[in-house]
Amino acid sequence: MKDLPFTLDQLKILKAIVSEGSFKSAAETLYISQPAVSLHIQNIERQLNVSLFDRGGRQTKLTKAGSLILSYGSKILSLCEETCRAVEDLRNLHTGTLVIGASQTLGTYLMPRLIGIFRQRYPQVSLQLQVHSTRKIAWSIANGQIDLALVGGEVPDELKSTLEVYSYGEDELALILPKSHPFVKMDTINKEDLYRLRFISLDSQSTIRKVIDKTLEKHYIDTSKFKIEMELNSIEAIKNAVQSGLGASFVSSSAIAKELELGILHWAKIENITIKRNLSILINPFRYKSKATEIFLKEMLALFNNKISSRYNK
Repeated sequence: MKDLPFTLDQLKILKAIVSEGSFKSAAETLYISQPAVSLHIQNIERQLNVSLFDRGGRQTKLTKAGSLILSYGSKILSLCEETCRAVEDLRNLHTGTLVIGASQTLGTYLMPRLIGIFRQRYPQVSLQLQVHSTRKIAWSIANGQIDLALVGGEVPDELKSTLEVYSYGEDELALILPKSHPFVKMDTINKEDLYRLRFISLDSQSTIRKVIDKTLEKHYIDTSKFKIEMELNSIEAIKNAVQSGLGASFVSSSAIAKELELGILHWAKIENITIKRNLSILINPFRYKSKATEIFLKEMLALFNNKISSRYNK
């Protein structure tokens, strides 16, 4: 077999340069000298007879060849990590590292509770949680950077044939009002009352906002006529704004459990209208599933008595 033109350490160095943004930062992260980092890159370039970086500008920018090698190199490193985890599983069922992903709201309010329960039962397993948009989480699953994920948004069309997507349950979206609002005294409000509210909303491109608009439009409610006072990109900021009396908002019910318990926000029910979004578990069927991954998945399904749990109880 022909000798490879690069080593795993050199691929790690290349990846570190790109992720850290410079040769200097990569050297500091990897605890080696900057000249050593430069030498390793030069050796790859000499072996392959290509340039990995565009050295004409101030920024550390990959060439096309560099991007290609980084793409395949990341997959190689991911497979190496996967191999080590598989061997580790052979030694002990309840040890290892588990990388979990979640979309923004679920990662902030729901997943920490699941992780807390799991850690009590399996303290030897090291858990990492990555919270991003559904799209970014889905691509991380596809690339083998995350073991499994729970998301509330739509999986990109180009990944639907690659990933296993299981329905996990539903998340109800609540209309919240400040406790001082006159609607608090009403058991339910009707859809015409929505036009009288001032709204604090998520960005129009957010997954939750799209679900809300789509559901309300099915009930012949024209959301374009809503009085949007402000748009915020933080659920916590929205809750604080509503609590301060600045307006009403739709948020995930999982995000307001504490506020409802303390009585500082009101969940207003809309007559004959319930807004829900589907939650999904994402798994890459082509990657090795560690014992820790299988156990966490079973715990998730058992906790919510999910109808697909029998699929994993073999």
